[in-house]
Amino acid sequence: MGNATLLSKIRFGAAGIMLLAATSMAYAAWPERNITFIVPFPAGGSSDMVARAIGQKVSDTLGQPVVVENRSGATGALGATAVARAAADGYTILVGSIGVYATNPFLQPNLKYDPLKDFDLLTVAVRAPNVLVANLNFPANTVAELVDQLKKAPGKITFASSGAGSSDHLTAALFWQRTGTTGLHVPYRGGAPAVSDLIAGHVNVSFQNINAVIGQIQSKQLKVLAITGDARSRLLPEVPTLKELGVDGVDVFSWQAAAAPKGLPADVKAKLHGEIVAALKAPDVRKRMEDIGLEIVANTPEQFQEFLVSELARWKRVIEAGNITVE
Repeated sequence: MGNATLLSKIRFGAAGIMLLAATSMAYAAWPERNITFIVPFPAGGSSDMVARAIGQKVSDTLGQPVVVENRSGATGALGATAVARAAADGYTILVGSIGVYATNPFLQPNLKYDPLKDFDLLTVAVRAPNVLVANLNFPANTVAELVDQLKKAPGKITFASSGAGSSDHLTAALFWQRTGTTGLHVPYRGGAPAVSDLIAGHVNVSFQNINAVIGQIQSKQLKVLAITGDARSRLLPEVPTLKELGVDGVDVFSWQAAAAPKGLPADVKAKLHGEIVAALKAPDVRKRMEDIGLEIVANTPEQFQEFLVSELARWKRVIEAGNITVE
């Protein structure tokens, strides 16, 4: 090997080392500006609440503002697509729900993102079971009585949901599949009008996120028949799970999770994950979440990945079996 060639290789190697060092230093300085949490739904919902609670803590710790931007549309797909296309630099984070990650791929044929391929998954932040609630005057007071009515009048008992393809709609579909029954799905534009009509008696029953109806249950505006969790809720300890009542396979949770565009530098990903988990475990944030029925999960990226794979498989089966669309 000639001296000139050797010298050239040494210079090339040194330049590469300097470039890597400069890149590492740049990412070590993260964050140097505002971080944006994109919530793909309107303000006031569960994803928005979780994002703002986490964002404030992360901002306080890192010393940079965290801006929560609500970019709703297409059942969360609009905001999720924007994050998937953003730079993988740690400054744009998605905080969204089960629908964004686990059901949109099977409900929207022209979806412009792949939840497994286009994101660096960070953590499942929180989860909440659904509750099966009914209008006070609805004659069924137990799950057994509801199933009996569904079998006597197939497709007649009305199930309200916050929209076609929502977690409450899919929970109802799964419940019908597991009990061999059919009901009549009545979709609304959001959970609030669905619950209002349920209270008014315009619809019979609904599976709703516990945090969305705990107030109405406690004030006795709605009666609750069961919970979809794998254990009873500390907010409703007297309410049995569906599994306790003999309905297997309907242990369903709605959940909110954080992800970033695919390709985050490893050190930024680790730091982001650590900050979000620390925020979720802060005593005041934990209490605020648990008081409305949200359970802190705060798992690892690897656990999130494994969980998402199982959720995608599960809801694909339910959607295909029920021939469910959002049209």
